[in-house]
Amino acid sequence: MLSRAFLYTHLAFKLAMALLAVAGSVVLLLALIRMIPGDPATVILGSRATPGAVAALNARIGLDKPLGWQTADFFMSLARGDLGADVFNGRPVSGLIVAALPNTMALAVSAMLIAVLSGVALALLSAKNPGGRGDRAIAFLSVGFISTPSFVVSVFLLMTLSVTLGWFPVLGAGRDGDFVDQLWHLALPTVALSVGWIGYVARLLRSSLLETLGENHIRTLNAYGVSQTKIFVKYALRPAILPTVAVLGMGFGELLGGAVFTEVIFNRPGLGSLIYDAIRTRNYPVVQGCVFVVVLLYVLTNLLADLLQTFLDPRERSRLIANSRGR
Repeated sequence: MLSRAFLYTHLAFKLAMALLAVAGSVVLLLALIRMIPGDPATVILGSRATPGAVAALNARIGLDKPLGWQTADFFMSLARGDLGADVFNGRPVSGLIVAALPNTMALAVSAMLIAVLSGVALALLSAKNPGGRGDRAIAFLSVGFISTPSFVVSVFLLMTLSVTLGWFPVLGAGRDGDFVDQLWHLALPTVALSVGWIGYVARLLRSSLLETLGENHIRTLNAYGVSQTKIFVKYALRPAILPTVAVLGMGFGELLGGAVFTEVIFNRPGLGSLIYDAIRTRNYPVVQGCVFVVVLLYVLTNLLADLLQTFLDPRERSRLIANSRGR
């Protein structure tokens, strides 16, 4: 068994590394944001703004300081729970993010759910008869899904199923308070965002399943006449899905990134649309706050997936136990 002290040390180390990853990513992204062409104050105030007005705005949002000082100011404000204020209307950035985050989370979670369920189903069908026609067809379909960018799928679905056929709503997130209408508006963006990860989960889980099915204990079960369905579901799927768990944390973070394009194409309110509008108008405080939240969610989901795999996988638990005894 793991000692409580070693377990706390392990969790603290993982959390510290996650926080360092967040800090490093935010510093890098803040530097990249400053490299966007165009003077933010001129873009915000217009080309006829006086030099005094431009200088005053730069001082108000901190752009008159070196990049190092701007980054330090951002982290100092963050320590106080302050993400800054919108340049145009003075609203707290945290309020804008809180209003937009539920729509983005709903899109990312539903896309991940569809990707996992569809990917597992395709992997099971493919691994049932490896090398057969069904396996080759699913392999071709999965590679096609992986190779197609989500924004291409978004435009295709929007033009065919919404504009041409009229089966789904064209734009927006649905009427407030109408859950069915909101689900109907969520359908196409969810499918568009999940397509690539359906193929990825299917290929990864198929390979893991075939490796697990070739192990000795599975051969023993086959020799004793245990049904194939029971072997797949009870004895092969659980250990085979463990490598996929670690990837899902990264996948959720990538889905949050892909939601930027999907929300812009489908005109859905969310973090993606908020970031896009803020970059277009050089609204740096909003960009910085949104980038921080996206990076934080990305790192935390990866941390959660890593810890989940550690405690679900007996081999990882054995390694931790051996390390704890070594100490």
